[in-house]
Amino acid sequence: MPGENLSRDEARERAALLSVDGYDVSLDVRSAVGDHAGDGPRTFRSVTTIRFRCAEPGASSFADLIAPSVTAVSLNGRDLDPSEVFDGSRILLEDLAAENELVVDAQCAYSRTGEGLHRFVDPEDGEVYLYTQYEPADARRVFANFEQPDLKAPFRFEVRAPQEWTVWSNGTGERADGVWRFAETRPISTYITCVVAGPYHYVTDSYVRTFEDGTRLEIPLGAMCRKGLAPYFDADDVFLVTKQGLDFFHDHFDYPYPFGKYDQAFVPEYNLGAMENPGLVTFREEFIFRGKVTRASYEGRANVILHEMAHMWFGDLVTMEWWDDLWLKESFADFMGSFSLVGATRFTDGWITFANRRKAWAYRADQLPSTHPITADIRDLQDAKLNFDGITYAKGASVLKQLVAYVGQDAFLEGARRYFKRHAYGNTRLGDLLSVLEETSGRDMAAWSRSWLQTAGVNALTPQVLLNTDGRIDELAVVQEAAESHPELRPHRVAVGLYRRTAQGALERYARAEADVDGPRTVVAELAGAEAPELVLVNDDDLTYCKIRFDATSLETLKGGLGDLNDPLARALCWSALWNMTRDALLPARDFIGLVLRFAGRESDIGVLQMLHAWANSALVHYAAPAWRAEGERLLAEGALRELRAAGPGSEHQLAWARFFASAASRDSDAELLKGLLAGTEKIDGLEVDQELRWVLLEPLVVHGHADEKALEAELARDDTASGKRHQVRCLAARPSVAVKAQAWARVVESDSLSNALVEATITGFAQPSQRELLAPYAEKYFAVIERVWAERSIQIGMDVVRGLFPSLQDSPGTLAAADAWLAAHEDAPPALRRLVLEARDDLARALRGQECDAAAE
Repeated sequence: MPGENLSRDEARERAALLSVDGYDVSLDVRSAVGDHAGDGPRTFRSVTTIRFRCAEPGASSFADLIAPSVTAVSLNGRDLDPSEVFDGSRILLEDLAAENELVVDAQCAYSRTGEGLHRFVDPEDGEVYLYTQYEPADARRVFANFEQPDLKAPFRFEVRAPQEWTVWSNGTGERADGVWRFAETRPISTYITCVVAGPYHYVTDSYVRTFEDGTRLEIPLGAMCRKGLAPYFDADDVFLVTKQGLDFFHDHFDYPYPFGKYDQAFVPEYNLGAMENPGLVTFREEFIFRGKVTRASYEGRANVILHEMAHMWFGDLVTMEWWDDLWLKESFADFMGSFSLVGATRFTDGWITFANRRKAWAYRADQLPSTHPITADIRDLQDAKLNFDGITYAKGASVLKQLVAYVGQDAFLEGARRYFKRHAYGNTRLGDLLSVLEETSGRDMAAWSRSWLQTAGVNALTPQVLLNTDGRIDELAVVQEAAESHPELRPHRVAVGLYRRTAQGALERYARAEADVDGPRTVVAELAGAEAPELVLVNDDDLTYCKIRFDATSLETLKGGLGDLNDPLARALCWSALWNMTRDALLPARDFIGLVLRFAGRESDIGVLQMLHAWANSALVHYAAPAWRAEGERLLAEGALRELRAAGPGSEHQLAWARFFASAASRDSDAELLKGLLAGTEKIDGLEVDQELRWVLLEPLVVHGHADEKALEAELARDDTASGKRHQVRCLAARPSVAVKAQAWARVVESDSLSNALVEATITGFAQPSQRELLAPYAEKYFAVIERVWAERSIQIGMDVVRGLFPSLQDSPGTLAAADAWLAAHEDAPPALRRLVLEARDDLARALRGQECDAAAE
């Protein structure tokens, strides 16, 4: 629909004209159960009453609604003809009064894409579950509204649902006369309203806090999941982290949690990690672990819980005016997730994960042609949807970590406290935050903002070491470089660490200096006279956001003894730097894989180890020379099996190596071991082959033709659940057959019958690195269909298809030329679609450069 993609200019014009006093929303979702009659979508009734003011009586505006049909529209008591005022996405409002009441009675559609009101039928027991997901602008799929973040208002919801269901919303609710009615919210944006309904398994607890002034705060806590996941639901740990987080934020923010209760719903087929709806946070249900997982999985869940909790202040209490300043919530939540994780929970090594995993996401995003400043130029809602990226989240969080080092933690937190009190329940822009930070720190925040928030690109920092005749440092300097496309050099507060071997052979830091690096070359005077280092680590302790480079001596030290570094954060930083060098075609992929095979077995941090496994796989698939791939695959499988057998029985490292071995397994001998582990005829001491691990071990057998559809049917019979179905669908699409690939392609591209979760599973199974020849015909088909797919499908499915089916495995100059030809011929295509193709094209070009680098190492 032409009006579906709201522009920033339209939103600003409407915000200048309208002020919203309140919403009453009545939903009837009893139609979610039972048979569905008719050929159209399954729908529910939605009746919305909006009370709002207009600054210019007589002016015109519009309300947002995406619905199959509208039954009635009334404006200030006048009945309007829906066929004249509703175009499928907007309701025209003419001749507005100073004070207005709009009533819209509509039939809205249940979603199967995770956008709007998502309906899920559990294949295990036939139960129906509903939940909403709106960000950035899908509340209009559920009720009529003014869908932009700066038109905040209080909301009152009521929901009619099947008798045996429970319903939750942002406020506390009670059922009377078959209707669930919820307390009015504080003023919030449309995109963070929420409804969850169904026969969910629900667990309760409470949080109590008495403040220094004697004020007592009690927050009811709840956590829920599908009934089928109840046996695996460790709600006690969810509540533990929740209480620790609430304590931490109360200690540091000096603003009590403002939204009453705190429910957390783990829901099926969720597109995101989680969403910060005040009083009712929603999470993907994969955070409930059906089998044994490593500590890194629990740490990841805790980080997300705390990330969403930070949003209650950064995003919900104080909200950005428009999506340009999305970083005002996401960057802060991402930083606060790790900050509180380390400060409040058992996961005290959270900054290691941040340095190794989150920053890797940021570094990749910041080198794409679509990179943008943290404060982005968001023209419309399609731009906004794509801006939930590694820049907004991980780079933004990294820059905030640099800001804390720059202004000091106390000044940073005092600035946050003033920001909340000054702008509670309001909307802000960049300048509102910078002004309070200037007040508390005395620093020039405008200059800092220009360098860090308003420019794009990542700098590389390289040490230069000059020694005197006595073998001591005469001068140590840090050289800063920038890409030609983004030449900005930034001020960095860094720590430079010097490392050398001890008598016991460990690489230990013996000197450290902090310095303000600014400009192309900065001398670190404090380190002059120190003994000659074997390793210089720029950005030791990970204070700034940069790509770390090494001098020649340091690089040779790492190649020979990376595993000897005794500090886990220093190791993580070195691994990250080496991976960036591999992606930048400065280190051959086979050398990186060799380092993983030599030293990953000595890695103590399980999160870093699992990241190394992912990077090694990516190095082999994308950056290794094609002629060396078979050898690399053999080396990885042999190395993984060796480490699997050497790992402590029952340890999380053993589990990580088992999963990595499965991902690398391709030879007949590998297949026999996998078959034996599945059948129970082979044993590895301490390795528990639970249901989730069974699917991991079965998938490579399917990919390489050692297991067929019957084997998948038998496995689904063992695990006839929603999770099992997703695994089966992925494995079905992974079979090495021309007919299978054609069927998978048709189900995703030519049909919209699959839910979002099954689209994702099918795409993941379809694209197998060992099946490049089978997939070759789809490169041309991809470029022929993506514009139609983008136009016909929801933006979420469109993104999944355009990203997931890009022919990256057809890694040749011909595919690169095809991408360039499509971009040249489609200059008028939607900018968001062009961005996705441009990003995938850049990844492919990077892969080809990496393969050239690796081939030269033969």
